[in-house]
Formats: sequence, structure tokens, C-alpha cells
Amino acid sequence: METRDWGLETKKGPEMITKIRNYIREVWLEMGKVTWPTRDELKESTRVVIVGSIFLTLFIFVIDRIMGFGIDGITRLLGS
Repeated sequence: METRDWGLETKKGPEMITKIRNYIREVWLEMGKVTWPTRDELKESTRVVIVGSIFLTLFIFVIDRIMGFGIDGITRLLGS
């Protein structure tokens, strides 16, 4: 059975460990650059998401009910 070489080299040993360490170091440095929200900003954002979710849920519910009544009416008209 023939094996294919997809051009992927497996890195083993010290070179791979060095790459992993460099990656972790770079991620750590980038996380230090992040501007994290304050507690008040986080609370306000959470409120906005919750209120928006409630309004969207109610909107979809109302549209669903209206369409359901419309389809029921049409099926009654066509069924009689």
C-alpha cells in the first residue's frame, strides 16, 4: 500500500518545544495588550444583551402567532 506525502513535516524534539514556548509567550504578551471592560461596563453590556434577547424572543413569538393564525385561516377556507 502506498503512503502519500502531503508536504506536512512533523516537527519533533527541541524545535517543536521551542515553537510551543514562543507561541505561549506571544499569546501572553498579546493578552497584556487587551483593554478589559470595567465591572460597570460589563454589567451594562450584560443588561443590553438580556433586554435585547427578551425583545427578540417576544417579537418572534408575536410573528409566529400571527402567521399561525393566518395559516389556520387559509386552511379552514380551503378545507371547507
